[in-house]
Amino acid sequence: MLKRFSLVFLTLIMSIFVVLAAARDSVGDHVISFDEPIILMISIGIVVFLFIPPLAMSFFGNLVVRIISGVYQCFIVLTFMVLIPIGFLIPNGFLTILVSIAGTLVSITSVVVTLLIGRNKDVKQ
Repeated sequence: MLKRFSLVFLTLIMSIFVVLAAARDSVGDHVISFDEPIILMISIGIVVFLFIPPLAMSFFGNLVVRIISGVYQCFIVLTFMVLIPIGFLIPNGFLTILVSIAGTLVSITSVVVTLLIGRNKDVKQ
């Protein structure tokens, strides 16, 4: 349980860091930037809100809950993977690319741990 929770929480931290990195390197009028802190806080709040289900599901060891959590986290992996090529479109977006790659690796690890931890429990009779 602690491994699953810590990896999902680390993925949440990486997601917040990606939002902050993208806000730092933003160009244009319709993007997240540090010039509009209320919109930045709302974006971070939405990210935290979207991580409540996998954080809550990480406390349960039931197979069905772990599968649902793994599928949910696969969407997070896809989001990080989409951010990698988007980082190439951002001027000075090297930090966004690095954090997206790190987030992808952490998210994949979280999915694997979520699906495998607690899978083989020996039943003693």
